[in-house]
Amino acid sequence: MKGLAVTVLVLIGIYGATSSAIAAIEVGEPEAATGLTHQRTLTSNSWLATTANPLASQAAAQQLKQGGSVIDAAIAAQAMLTLTEPQSSGIGGGFFLLMWDNQAKQLVTLDARETAPKLADASQFIESDGKPSTWHQAIVGGRGVGVPGTVQGLWQAHQRFGKLPWRDNYQAAITQAQEGFLVSPRLHKLVAADIHPGLRRPSTATDYFLPNGKPIAVGSLKKNPELAQSLTLIANYGPAGFYQGKTAKAIVKAVQQDADYPGRLQLEDLANYRALWRQPICHPYRSYSVCGMGPPSSGATTIGQMLSLLEPYKLSDYQIDDPQFIHLFSQASRLAYADRNQYIADPDFTSVPVSSLLKSDYLKQRGQLIDVNKDMGKASAGLPALGVNAPSAMELPSTSHLTLRDQYGNILSMTTSIEMGFGSSIMVQGFLLNNQLTDFTLAASSNDETVANRLQPLKRPRSSMAPTMVFDSEGEPLLALGSPGGSRIINYVVQAIIASVDWQMPLQDVLAMPRITNRNDYTALERGTALESLQPALESKGHKVRVVPLNSGIQAIKRTPSGWKGSADPRREGKVIAP
Repeated sequence: MKGLAVTVLVLIGIYGATSSAIAAIEVGEPEAATGLTHQRTLTSNSWLATTANPLASQAAAQQLKQGGSVIDAAIAAQAMLTLTEPQSSGIGGGFFLLMWDNQAKQLVTLDARETAPKLADASQFIESDGKPSTWHQAIVGGRGVGVPGTVQGLWQAHQRFGKLPWRDNYQAAITQAQEGFLVSPRLHKLVAADIHPGLRRPSTATDYFLPNGKPIAVGSLKKNPELAQSLTLIANYGPAGFYQGKTAKAIVKAVQQDADYPGRLQLEDLANYRALWRQPICHPYRSYSVCGMGPPSSGATTIGQMLSLLEPYKLSDYQIDDPQFIHLFSQASRLAYADRNQYIADPDFTSVPVSSLLKSDYLKQRGQLIDVNKDMGKASAGLPALGVNAPSAMELPSTSHLTLRDQYGNILSMTTSIEMGFGSSIMVQGFLLNNQLTDFTLAASSNDETVANRLQPLKRPRSSMAPTMVFDSEGEPLLALGSPGGSRIINYVVQAIIASVDWQMPLQDVLAMPRITNRNDYTALERGTALESLQPALESKGHKVRVVPLNSGIQAIKRTPSGWKGSADPRREGKVIAP
């Protein structure tokens, strides 16, 4: 691979390491780009912690130093992210978790995705004029709030894999919330960017993020005693401290009594929530095996399809700034996203033909639709098996990702979300509630049984969150990664796998390289990078091209001959810590 080392310099040169302005955000993007943070790669033969925020990485590292497992570290990191990166994830949301159990030599996955309340149906997203809610209407308020899964999911994971006392994993975040943290440039810029219409209305969240009507200032000390109290209840009483009692009552009251868009969440919904252990989805790519979450995540299935569609091409002959690679990548993505939108939904409500979607004969047939010289335009879903329609959902998750390894050889890749940046904009007991119900196909009527991803009671919405691991030919873990980024997550992860496997790039370069996406819509090239100059070449192949900020946030660790290396995406403020 030649020419790729300059990509980091190009990115820094355009955005600036301390950019004073936010890159433009497209309507419907989960978060705005806020500049670059210099990152480094660390090597360890023991534990590694890389998360989206330095304080979260420190909290995770502290538990790993004390002999904790990756689950203990994840609990500590998630609690801290609730405080320091509140717009992206937290105890008011949910997650998908992928874990390599090194003792059992087994990969397990945990679905702690939010569920729809028992009384939910599609009618709650129909406006008075009979039309489906717009994006700006749907993301605000109580009706978009799903039953949070984070606390229960982490509890179930801790019951199985935790080594330190549950309570100990919350102490760092509790103390930090009491004493306060310094507001980062990213958090300030996201508040100042006015990306969430819910923060324009009088509310607890508005008071917290816009004191005296102004965005919280960079470097100001921000305390959150209410969150400290909520975390203390969880630390002392486990899930009961969240799903029952004071916190549960406050959540339900805030949702049901939202001034603009009241929701249908009940105490019963909270009390009955459970996370689900599911079978991972693994698919071969060259001499490797790529594994991830099955439905309702579309991650592993769509990633497997994309890689299989690209496998016939000798990708090692290309590089990221070769328009022919971008063309092939975009065509594979079009086909995979078309199938994703058609078939992926909650498998407990819909028969999802995962095995058929990943069959080699089917993918070979789909691959024949790729013209190496011309963009295919909007791709249609294939027919791997009889399926159902699933029109596009809004799917705008504001997410965070953490990747961890402990001294016992266990590895964790976890993507965690509250949906749109700042979630529903409802703040309760010091944390934001999600608006994950907008990940359902809101245009579907409640009795339209042809829509796989329609809103139904107790159902989990489809997601692009894609925590992923790559295994070598001996079945040993080689790479663990994931990213925030809404429906673009899948493209970010596939690109990083290709850069690691086919191009053998150093991990830091993999995370910093320019991004490209195509979600079966248009080919996006990352603004401020060398890829901008490729627009004419791609347009000559029939592509509709947009040059836009592509705000990935990959956290990754990779096994090398010198040990495990970890690094963070420079587009956010993540940090890797090692012994």
